[in-house]
Amino acid sequence: MDMIVTLKVKLISLEPPVWRRLEVPASYHLGELHSALNAAMGWLDYHLHEFEVGGRKYGVPDLDFFPADDTTLPEENIVIGDLARAGVGGFEYHYDFGDDWHCSVAIEATEPAQEGICYPRCVAGERAAPPEDCGGVPGFEDFRKAMADPRHPEHDGLKEWYGGEFDPEAFSAEEVSQLLRQVATGERPEQ
Repeated sequence: MDMIVTLKVKLISLEPPVWRRLEVPASYHLGELHSALNAAMGWLDYHLHEFEVGGRKYGVPDLDFFPADDTTLPEENIVIGDLARAGVGGFEYHYDFGDDWHCSVAIEATEPAQEGICYPRCVAGERAAPPEDCGGVPGFEDFRKAMADPRHPEHDGLKEWYGGEFDPEAFSAEEVSQLLRQVATGERPEQ
């Protein structure tokens, strides 16, 4: 039977915390995990990313953006199940070097996959993640304040930009799992 790894992903520097508990195939390499993490946060994969595992950087080197980058190793070389078997307790995921989102990724468990369950899936979490391109931690704080106050001078413009109301407490493991399935099958609609 296939194995799965349970991960707790938490956005660093946000209060109250935004986090997700994901179950992913142990055979996932970091590139596949990037797609899952991006979907779990509702992001659209518009930006560069990297992982830091044991002091080493993994990702997709972008020599156009960082011409002298010879320190980023290929993310396809690192498999999540291998990290768990090696006793790695966690690592970091960095997305969008402008907004500068940092996530801690804790490896919580490895166990056999359950019959009839579609992986990857989200089994728990809290709060809505920041929308893509909102300006990092300070921009997200400003966004939340403006969206919560209809009299705020930026409320209407941000509501239009976001595409509707924003509930910072909104979270649905089922909806995140649906996005994860779409990413895993290549069926996620273009945004």
